[in-house]
Amino acid sequence: MSNLSLPLGAKGSGRARYAAAMDMYQQGLINPAALEVYRIASARDGQDPAPMLAEIGMNPVMTPATAADHITRLIDEADAYIATLPGPGVAEVRAGMTPWRGGALQVTPQANRVVDQHLAAALAPLRATHLALAQAIDAAAPHLTWITYDRYPLDEIGADFAQGHAYASLIGEAGNMLARDYDLGIFLIAPHVLYRDHHHAAPELYAPLTGPHGWRFGPATPLITKPAHHPVWNEAHRPHMTKVGPTPFLALFGWIRDVTQAAQVIPAPDWPALEALRLDPLA
Repeated sequence: MSNLSLPLGAKGSGRARYAAAMDMYQQGLINPAALEVYRIASARDGQDPAPMLAEIGMNPVMTPATAADHITRLIDEADAYIATLPGPGVAEVRAGMTPWRGGALQVTPQANRVVDQHLAAALAPLRATHLALAQAIDAAAPHLTWITYDRYPLDEIGADFAQGHAYASLIGEAGNMLARDYDLGIFLIAPHVLYRDHHHAAPELYAPLTGPHGWRFGPATPLITKPAHHPVWNEAHRPHMTKVGPTPFLALFGWIRDVTQAAQVIPAPDWPALEALRLDPLA
């Protein structure tokens, strides 16, 4: 007997049914509406979820979550994760989501070689610390529109980055949820790649989910090594550069305005040395 089928009225059965439903939700086997029914019913061991499921057109035999359900869940988990972060930019990025949440959601899957090659390795350490977020990314990834950004001149940005990154917009001008002058998404860069010094008009929050990775904030400034889960806030036009470590760089990002203005590379003489650099995996 599964925990979803525990006898009504048995002590603790309501919470046990909800825990089982949460596990199924995290595996993508039920949708958010069904999970909410089991949450409500969990307060009373004798409350049968079946009538409530029937009211929303469902039966007790759960149907698999849809692509839209997976993306919605990822947005929810991303918001919940960002809410735990300290520092500037967090409140602005979360506030920017609010006007667009609950809007129509479009699903236009677009596969990407970088994602196929590197996402699993990026998710492996995240599962150990943030399982629900890792599961949400994994479940949504096949349904996202993954893009390799091509607006940088190749001779300025370098072939490694040009061929070694991908991003997907969740809420934005071209996101799964349409938004104006706002962008929330997920960003992946292959191991050891240098994302050269650049700047852009959009104020930007990075919420790195993996590490270590190196940062600097101007060509003449030192490289700073940061672990996972240490956010970086870049004010408008703040120069910044990222050096990926041995684990693929996986991050959530938020741009709060001026999102359609292209980024520009800032030349620096030490790129060859930084591209050859290998960060300590224990840093």
